[in-house]
Amino acid sequence: MSVPLQEKPVCIDVLPYRRGVGIALFNKEGLVLIAKRRKSVRSWQMPQGGLDRRESEMEAAYRELYEEVGVPREAVRLLGEMPETVFYDLPEKFVGKAWHGRYRGQEQRWFAMRLIADDDVVRLDLHHFQEFDDWRWEKLENLPSLIGAFKRPMYERIVSDFQKYAVRGE
Repeated sequence: MSVPLQEKPVCIDVLPYRRGVGIALFNKEGLVLIAKRRKSVRSWQMPQGGLDRRESEMEAAYRELYEEVGVPREAVRLLGEMPETVFYDLPEKFVGKAWHGRYRGQEQRWFAMRLIADDDVVRLDLHHFQEFDDWRWEKLENLPSLIGAFKRPMYERIVSDFQKYAVRGE
């Protein structure tokens, strides 16, 4: 008779953070792009993701922007970046499940970019794994109230650091 295996408890404190990037993509009106995760009613976020092996943060930002929302590098202009990385911890119910249980959360470098092309370059369906099913332009200061609670402090910091880009621009 076999006994079912128990899930090992995960000790959050010993897990590392996953290195990643995030992109605040502003349009010419000073609004920022947010996208809704597939099969979710309320999970909005800006494009973000992990670094590939031997990839710089800047390279990852351009890659993630293209993979997640279809916007190519030549359609944006870099405005700036946060001076240091920011962190978030996953809620306990996701630790051990997200990223195959290898991380406690993410440490991210955030970049501000301006879309210099038309909105039709935003495409959610370009890749085999479509992460988002909807997108829109939103006021930067509204983001913390639209984001999951565990990411809210990070988004409040993004709003503070990137408010200077939330203006009409070219």
